[in-house]
Parts: sequence; structure tokens; C-alpha cells
Amino acid sequence: MADESAEKTEQPTPKKLQDAAEKGQVARSKDLGTAFVLIGSAAALLVFGKMLAMAVLDVGQRMLKLDAKDIFETNSMFTAWGAVGEKLMPPLAGIFIIILIAAFIGNTLLGGFNFSWEAAGPKASKMSPLKGFKRMFGLQALVELLKSILKVIVVIGIAYLLLKVFFFDIMALSLMSEPNNIESALHFLAWLFLGLCASVSVIAVVDAPYQKWNHIKQLKMSLQEIKDEYKNSEGDPQIKARIRRTQMQMSMKRMMQEVPKADVIVTNPTHYAVALKYDQGKFRAPVVVAKGVDEIAMHIRKIGNEHKVPVIESPSLARSIYYTTKLDHPIPEQLFAAVAQVLAYVHQLKMYKKGKGSRPRTLAKELPIPEDFRH
Repeated sequence: MADESAEKTEQPTPKKLQDAAEKGQVARSKDLGTAFVLIGSAAALLVFGKMLAMAVLDVGQRMLKLDAKDIFETNSMFTAWGAVGEKLMPPLAGIFIIILIAAFIGNTLLGGFNFSWEAAGPKASKMSPLKGFKRMFGLQALVELLKSILKVIVVIGIAYLLLKVFFFDIMALSLMSEPNNIESALHFLAWLFLGLCASVSVIAVVDAPYQKWNHIKQLKMSLQEIKDEYKNSEGDPQIKARIRRTQMQMSMKRMMQEVPKADVIVTNPTHYAVALKYDQGKFRAPVVVAKGVDEIAMHIRKIGNEHKVPVIESPSLARSIYYTTKLDHPIPEQLFAAVAQVLAYVHQLKMYKKGKGSRPRTLAKELPIPEDFRH
């Protein structure tokens, strides 16, 4: 059984994935990030390439020109550099922003955005020569080697096809005049670059699912690990049951301590018992201070008899109060009339026992209890 439970055959739990993410262990594909950066760079060249080429041409013409006044002007160099920055900054900023966005999307698309101080901190295991050799000659290193070989083959193949397709167009650049030749050359360069970058995306399409699968595989759990995690997060079921029993015992003890303070105990007479207390200055209605069935009901009656609390038999009222009123809560308005008759009877009985009144009439067997409150 121990060997079977040690087999990591179960999918990682959400807590396992969250703990791994906090340690910086998330699915990442370097090829996917690289592909996005390269394709983003090519797209940026296509968008801002013409603007950049014209800016470079203007800067070159400005720098190669030398007027007589520039020889004696001490600030001419700073003025020239200011013009260079003014010309080059817009296209370079656009290219940089596109590459930055592509890098962010490419590196967060698979595993999401995640930053971990624990992963960023130094680790002695990374400096271990033995673990370094394991990484160099392990399965992951073999996969990376095969991917690198595949990259070289794919890039060389795509580059050959692109050069073959655009060979005559590239040769024709030498016959074009400036600045059309610069603009066309940059245009061809951007499309060739985009084609080569797209070839890298073929590797990324294969690598991204593999990295996701490998990440889940490394985090797989055994049945015993899942049980241990549940115990640690939710608590041991035996301990929780023991706590519930202790809480019930404490609640029962407190409830029984309130029985001697009750004004009356209404019984079934054997199966149900509810103890009521009415304090006109504190409560607007009688409050249930104790209730129970069978053994608990018998215990309530026993404590009531010991402390001379009046015990009144009214099966329908006892059941109605038990099912409709929570402990330490006032009775519902629909039972006011029935309970009022019981309290009046108890008060008259006390006065009679003290010799201050006549013997009260027997309590009515059918008290005014609404049909929907009968149980």
C-alpha cells in the first residue's frame, strides 16, 4: 500500500499549483517568448522601418554637411546631436514599445504573470556541480539539444527559400537610386526577418504544450500527498470531530446551567422539553433558554424538578416551540397567545401555593396554536 500511495499519479491540486507559483515554478517556454520578441521586432520594422530609414538618411546628410559658419560655431555639435535625437527618437521609441509589449505577452502567455522573491534569491543548489551535471545530461538537456538542432534546420531551410524567392528583387536594389534603394532594402530586410522569425514560431508551437505538460508532470501528487495536504489545510477529521464534541458538551453544559433560571418547562411529556424564561424588563417575549429531545429532555425535566421549576405538559406547544425557535431566541409572535396562557397558569399556581389566591383552573388541552406551527 505504501508503494502504491507513493506513485505520483494524481493531478496537482490548486494549492500545490499556488505554492509552486509562489516559488517561481510556473510553466514557461523560452522559445515562445523568443518567437514573440522576434516577430514583434519584425513587425516593428515593418511599421516604423520607413520612418527610421528616412531619419537615418536625414541624419547622414546633416552630419556630412559642413558649412563655413559651423567651423566657428562652438555649439554646432550639440545642435547637431539634438537634431539627431529629434529625428531618431520617434521611430526608435515605437520599435522599442512594440518589442516590449511582445516580450511581455510572449513570456506571460503560457504561465501568466508571476514574480517570486524566492525564485529571484540565490540558491546553493544552483551552484552544485553534481546537480549541474544532472541538468547537462538529463532528459531536459536532451530535449533542448533536439530543439536547437531543429531550430537550425528550420531557420536554414526558411532562409534558403526566402533568398530563392527574393533573389532577383535583392539584386535589383543595386540598380535603384537613393533614397528608394534604402527604403526598398529595409522593406525586403523586414520581410525576410519576419519570415525567419515565423520559422522560429514553429518550434514555439511545439514547445509550449510540452512545457505545460512537463510542468504538470513535475507537480503530480500521490494519493498520500493529497490526503496530507487536506489534513494540513482543512484539519484532521478526527481532531475536528473531537472539537465539535467538545463544543457541543460545553454548549450543553451552558444550556443546563440556564434551566434553573427558567420560569416554566413545557414537555411532550416524555420526548420533548423546552425551558422558557420571561423577563419583561429585558425581553419583549419569552426566550427559549434550553430545549432537547429524549435523554436531553429528560435531563432538562430532572434539573427543573430539582430546582422547583414548574413543569407543564403540553405536547403540541412543546413540539411547536422546539421546531420553530432557536436556543436563546424569543418565541415567534404566532405562539404568544398559547405561551401567555401557560405563563398565566404558572403565575396563578405560584400565588395559590403561597396562599394568595384561589386554585387555578386546569390548563386547556388545546392551546391557540396556528396550524402551520403544529408539528
